[in-house]
Amino acid sequence: MVQVTAQPTSGLDIPSLDAELESQSPQKILECALSQFDNIAISFSGAEDVVLIDMAHKIRKDIKVFSLDTGRLHAETYQFIDRVRKHYGIAIDIMTPDAARLEAMVNAKGLFSFYEDGHQECCGIRKVAPLRRKLSTLDAWITGQRKDQSPSTRASVPVVQVDTAFSSDDHNLIKFNPLSSWSSADVWMYIRSYDVPYNPLHERGFISIGCEPCTRAVLPNQHEREGRWWWEEATKKECGLHAVNPSEA
Repeated sequence: MVQVTAQPTSGLDIPSLDAELESQSPQKILECALSQFDNIAISFSGAEDVVLIDMAHKIRKDIKVFSLDTGRLHAETYQFIDRVRKHYGIAIDIMTPDAARLEAMVNAKGLFSFYEDGHQECCGIRKVAPLRRKLSTLDAWITGQRKDQSPSTRASVPVVQVDTAFSSDDHNLIKFNPLSSWSSADVWMYIRSYDVPYNPLHERGFISIGCEPCTRAVLPNQHEREGRWWWEEATKKECGLHAVNPSEA
């Protein structure tokens, strides 16, 4: 087994650390992330994220977790968030959109403008801006991104990286993706093996779950991202949370 080398956080060589962790298990990657950073949190919304919460909770009970409430989630998703909170006995920091910006957009364009002019503006207000606000308070964050979630946009997701999209001139934000090399089958094998809570929408054909108006169930053998923003091209199926350089929100 490769031994991960501890280093002062101020002097982390991220490319070397990524190469060192690339072949390690998600648990080993999480151990490294949690040992290197105290001010670190898990971004939680879906099946991958709750797997990370389960793994991290076995390493450290006081893990920090946050979730984005866009105001348009399925009722099942809200119930799922609360079930995870109770199951692990953890606090989940709920981030919400700026009310004034949201009201201005809805009053000007209505509640479903994204079907006509794309989802980027709506996601920018409901998701990216609250995420940016949260990440500005952290030194590092942990996500459930997988390379095979979207071959056109996530095929090269590293295990650890400097998050250039949300870093600032005086603060480098570090991003860990412990499940980068896992498949959906790996995720669900873990969920079944360890009785991890999951969103009941998965039992109705939903695989990748976002906001209710922008998510639908997929047919057998359809790629999971085909259920997200289905009216747009495959290369645009990102909301800005994990883009290399999302537009300012």
